Amino acid sequence: MKVARPAAGPARPRDRWAGTLALLLAAATLAVPLLGLGLLPGAGLSTYAVNLVGQVMCFAVLAMSVDLMWGGAGVLSLGHGLFFALGGYLCAMHLLRTAWRATGTLPDFLLFMGHGAFPAWWGFADSAILTLAAIVAVPAAVAFCFGYVSFRSRVNGVYFSIITQALTYTAMLLMFRNDTGFGGNNGLTGFHAVAGLAAGGREAAILLATLSCAAALATLLGGRALLATRFGRLLAAIRDDESRLRFLGYQTLWLKLVAWCLSASLGGVAGALYVPQVGIVNPALLDPSLSLEVAVWVAVGGRGGLCGALAGAILVNLLRLWLSAAAPALLPFVLGLLVLGVVLALPNGLLDLRDRSRGWLLDLGRAPGLLRRAGR
Repeated sequence: MKVARPAAGPARPRDRWAGTLALLLAAATLAVPLLGLGLLPGAGLSTYAVNLVGQVMCFAVLAMSVDLMWGGAGVLSLGHGLFFALGGYLCAMHLLRTAWRATGTLPDFLLFMGHGAFPAWWGFADSAILTLAAIVAVPAAVAFCFGYVSFRSRVNGVYFSIITQALTYTAMLLMFRNDTGFGGNNGLTGFHAVAGLAAGGREAAILLATLSCAAALATLLGGRALLATRFGRLLAAIRDDESRLRFLGYQTLWLKLVAWCLSASLGGVAGALYVPQVGIVNPALLDPSLSLEVAVWVAVGGRGGLCGALAGAILVNLLRLWLSAAAPALLPFVLGLLVLGVVLALPNGLLDLRDRSRGWLLDLGRAPGLLRRAGR
């Protein structure tokens, strides 16, 4: 006997927002080069504005990589700054090798340490293809080693979050050492060109911002497509009740590992796009505060479906940029109040504001009747 499938229920708020956000990202991907190059009469973007768009889009990709695990599988990482920094360092290595071939001058950190050449293991960074492969593979490999031990030991919840933060802090202390070959506390800087374009120039900024918008769009569409598959449904089952799924015979270890490694690779890609836009990478990217901020972006926007992470990253970073210029002293207080307000009034994030506000209005409409009954 064939059992009919139940009728589809109403779309969740994040599902309703997905199409709108995808269209906005597609429009931004097309608009950045047109406005940046001044191809539209009467409209344009400065190099500074283009650069800000690119940086915010990188943060959006990083936030969605966190939401893939937190919203998808219920696993909160407070250490995604590690993967973000790994991608940034790998990209910087390629850019420095490119600058050395163009100018014949070694980076300052090597001259400071008295080295007359790059470390031998930097050789792979001569190839753009190998560097791109490393940007994807190295964060995934680090995530696999850490995740296999943690998930196999069934470390979950707040304990996993604390361990990821400790791992990131350990990596930051390691990168502060000058003998690691990564520039120590000064980091890696002095980039000469990006894809043949002058680093820091208008054309390079437009290229990087366009790639960042395209990466955000691809992450949103690809991530949502993945979550809609059987694999995504199994991740949701892990989030809701991992013990029951394990009792049914599923190997939750490998399901979480695949999602965890994919999330790490996305973080590495975000870092690789971010570093050329700011012109430097140093251990500050490994500061645990960045990883905590990413979790705040996701919480503000709303977990699950990636839409909330995207919206939260964009809104919070735009608010931070505005407050940094208008009232920098108020920045930590405003952000703190925003987080408290969202947690107390909108536990599922800003994307649930419409549904929650509808409930508030209904409650207000019923309030006079309840007060009259109470007075009788």
